[in-house]
Amino acid sequence: MLLSDPLAGPAETQVADVRDYPEWHKGRARYGAWVALIEQPALLAYIDICRHRLRDLLHPCPQRQPHLTVFVCGFQQPARVEHDDFPPDALARQIACLEHDMAAPCELPLAPPDSFASAAFIPVGDPQRRLARWRQSLGQVSAEIRQSPYVPHITLGLYRQRVSAAVLRQRLGALEAPTMALDMTRLVYVTYAASELFGALQVQHSVPMRMPASAGTS
Repeated sequence: MLLSDPLAGPAETQVADVRDYPEWHKGRARYGAWVALIEQPALLAYIDICRHRLRDLLHPCPQRQPHLTVFVCGFQQPARVEHDDFPPDALARQIACLEHDMAAPCELPLAPPDSFASAAFIPVGDPQRRLARWRQSLGQVSAEIRQSPYVPHITLGLYRQRVSAAVLRQRLGALEAPTMALDMTRLVYVTYAASELFGALQVQHSVPMRMPASAGTS
């Protein structure tokens, strides 16, 4: 449910409980996903401005680098025992798929800030269905671990205060819309400590975007 949906949007924000979630990770240490890290200075500055303007509503997350999640893999494990385990052979096959399917760098459009009940975010567009193709390729190897439909976005933060949808619309509406696009130059497989809600992302693999080998030939 998106705040921008006047009919099905959330009535109020949902406050995040910042704690360890042992019932979720069951002692497993690292959780993995394919993401696009935000590395543009102008976009990072815009994210900082938005977070500062919403600082009374959002939990601070100084360790977690801003990013666009492309595909959630699950817990990094030697073999698949639980449904959300992600073994090394699955990662190797996903890397091979991405390297085969990767195309030239591109830009993805950004929209004015929006919100789920749990988090404020910057929506990311996919007009050429580049994200959709990468997700399809990755999903051929391993089912994505997901509890809700995929919405491309850059998270600004999880809520630490409960406010009504009317108040939140006013606060988000006061933010300037982004004037830049998201530069997509590589996809990276990252992991973070499952016991830390806002733990730092560690890059394990990077797949750069590049022109196909046949490009420019006659």
